[in-house]
Amino acid sequence: MKSFITLIITLLLLTALAVAQHQKAQPAPNGITLPEGYKDWRLIAPSHRSDNNTIRAVLGNDIAIRAARKGKTNPWPDGTTFAKLVWKDRTHEKWPTATIPGDFVHAEFMIKDSKKYAATGGWGFARWLGLEQKPYGKDAGFVQECFGCHTPVKGNDYVFTHPAELP
Repeated sequence: MKSFITLIITLLLLTALAVAQHQKAQPAPNGITLPEGYKDWRLIAPSHRSDNNTIRAVLGNDIAIRAARKGKTNPWPDGTTFAKLVWKDRTHEKWPTATIPGDFVHAEFMIKDSKKYAATGGWGFARWLGLEQKPYGKDAGFVQECFGCHTPVKGNDYVFTHPAELP
């Protein structure tokens, strides 16, 4: 009987662990939820920041990709969503001159809805930290930090990234 109870407890713990690992990330403090399927989006452009030693991949949903391919990016169309995935730089152990992704830092998102997000240039902002995908910000006011950073590129529809040219 004791081994049966131990087996049941072990199965319950394993089930709870599996459920916890598959739970969705909590919404950002402004209510934006982590976009479904963003890991399968296509590349808009890579970038590197030397000030904080990070590598970034800017991905776009289908609307963003169509706009980028047609050169219709200023302004970006409503429905555009960008994912910026950020890793710390790391040197490749077998190729010392190569910089590769190290630890995952965060995933940032910009969602274009010119009416809903009119107060922030038509863009909704959200960020989730680390592999745990912990929502960033104490309250919905965190978006002012994001918007303030993007204000210098107002003339580019508040977007720093320019789509990478493809042959």
